[in-house]
Order: sequence, then structure tokens, then C-alpha cells
Amino acid sequence: MMKYSYNMGGKVVLAGESGLNASFKDLCSVCDSIRHRSATDALSILEEASKGDLPILYRRHNKYMGSRHELGGKKGRYPMKCAAMVRKVVVNAIANARNVGEDPDSMYIVHAAANKTIIVPRSPPKGVRSMSGGYGYGSARRSNIELAKIEIGLAYRGTKGIGNRTARVIEAIAKSEPKRTSNNDNKGKQKPKQKPKTAPAQHAERTHSEEKTQKVN
Repeated sequence: MMKYSYNMGGKVVLAGESGLNASFKDLCSVCDSIRHRSATDALSILEEASKGDLPILYRRHNKYMGSRHELGGKKGRYPMKCAAMVRKVVVNAIANARNVGEDPDSMYIVHAAANKTIIVPRSPPKGVRSMSGGYGYGSARRSNIELAKIEIGLAYRGTKGIGNRTARVIEAIAKSEPKRTSNNDNKGKQKPKQKPKTAPAQHAERTHSEEKTQKVN
């Protein structure tokens, strides 16, 4: 069972995945782009980012990185692999929320984090050592794999214990988002039926039209 670094005692629905062969720096930037947003908006952002249609803002680890006009001239790139990994964890968190009887459409991402877990040391194959005459420099004689993990947490607006800053940001984002109407809300609202015209009313309209035609003649 995965151990989470964020625990609210059942108030937050969590989901995670570890042992990922991906850059934890890219995963952190992707998590920053969806933090404090609703679950539905996070899925749409990650869907576009995983296809390469939307750049991700890099607040850190952006040395020698190009700027993007989509981000207002700020530095960013297209981590499609990491966006797909984070999207998978968000989908798992939404499924976990449904399993416990919650409504994920009304929940927000209060926790989104990525960390480096373990480093698997590797050495070059024997043929490379014999052909090159030795290991060479430090970067050439070792090629380690850095594994990472992702944590996603969902909660409702106004949940106590998520932090004052998190609550303020979620409230600001929720007010700026357009209101969505679900199909369940529209089911209860039915259009009023028009009352059929009674026979006297129809007869009165007919006589009134006949009087107009007689006056014209």
C-alpha cells in the first residue's frame, strides 16, 4: 500500500502511483498546472497537454528553456508523457471518490505533488567498456534511473483542514469558473404546458374575425 505525504483523515480522497520512469521535475510542473482546480477542468487541461496542444508553465527548473506565447511569454514546454501519467492518477482519484459515494464533479484538487523516490544505479555494458578503453568521465560510466511518484487529493469546497491559502485559491477559481448545469437539474424543470383553448373562446375568436371581414366588405 502506498504511503501518502498528505492525510486528512478521510476528508480528502487520495490516489497515487509510484515507481514511474519519468522526470519528477516535469511531473511537479504538471501538478502545479492543475492544483486548486476542479476535477473536470484538470482532466481537460491534462488531456490537451498529453496531446501536445497545451504548454505547461515551468516556474522552476527552467534554465535555457524557451518562452511560449500561449503562456504570456513565460517559460514552458510540452511534457506529454508526464501529463498522461498525471491524468491517469486523476482518473483513479475520481474513481475512488465515486466508490466512497462522493460527487467528483463538485470536488477540487487540494493536493497535487510529485517526488523522487529511488535511484536505480546502472553501469554501461561490457562491450562499451572494452571498445572505449575504459569508463571515461563520470557521466559516461554511470547511467542511473530516477523513479518518481505522484499524489492527487480531491476534496469539496469549504472542507476544514485543507489550509487557509488553499481554501482562498479554490474559492477564487470557483467564482471565476462558469456555472455548469447537469442533466439531473434539468429533469426537474419542465416547461409549463399550454392550456388548450376552450370551445367558447374559439367561437369568440371566430366571430370576431368574421365581424372584421364584414366591415372590410
